[in-house]
Amino acid sequence: MAREFNVRPVVFPPGNPAAVPHQRRLPTAPFQPPPPRPQNPNLPFMSFDVGSAASAATASTSFSAPIFGANNLSGSAGSIGGLGFDDEPPLLEELGINTRQIWRKSVSIMNPFRVNSDIHEDADLSGPFLFLMAFGLFQLLAGKLHFGIILGWVTAAAIFLYVVFNMLAGRNGNLDVYRCLSLIGYCMLPMVIFSALSLFVPQGGAAVFAMAGVFVLWATRVCTRLLVELASCGDEHRGLIAYACFLIYTLFSLLVIF
Repeated sequence: MAREFNVRPVVFPPGNPAAVPHQRRLPTAPFQPPPPRPQNPNLPFMSFDVGSAASAATASTSFSAPIFGANNLSGSAGSIGGLGFDDEPPLLEELGINTRQIWRKSVSIMNPFRVNSDIHEDADLSGPFLFLMAFGLFQLLAGKLHFGIILGWVTAAAIFLYVVFNMLAGRNGNLDVYRCLSLIGYCMLPMVIFSALSLFVPQGGAAVFAMAGVFVLWATRVCTRLLVELASCGDEHRGLIAYACFLIYTLFSLLVIF
């Protein structure tokens, strides 16, 4: 069984259909965004061209390097605080280490019969620390590691001497622990010399004990005289102060002997 469909007939316009041109779309140029306007007219415009962008960037970022000369350095050094490098104090003096004072104190201790106590008015710990490290170094050369023992004994000796002296002087005593550390440390110089000489002397002999007695008496005499002259109310108790100093330096001599 066939089914019929109603289809409208196609009607062509009159004339030649070939003469009717086809409407074709003409090609258009690619889209190019308009160049933005720079806010600052002094800044160059950087286009999308690589060559022009590189030249513009070079022109905009080029500058001359600063030149540093001797005049600039001297001017800046003189402008800071009004002092140049030649007028600045040495680094050791800024740290509170006076090498001349240490040398003068050390020379005054070398003569046990003529000690200048005026030099030791200003107490410091730079020289004592140097002598204690030297004493420990000579002990290390002898095969004995005594750095901790030396520092501990010096601290205990300073406290012991401080207590003994202030008990003898009463309320009139003006000796403090800092001055005790300074005096005991500087008077360690004879023990440092003894420790250095003991490296060349056979251990356990009579020569070592004789040297120990001489250097202990040397250190005791110097320390006693400095304590009596620098601290008040010490002259009447000179014997007791000398006995305390003798015990302190005898202990250090035992580190060298044994």
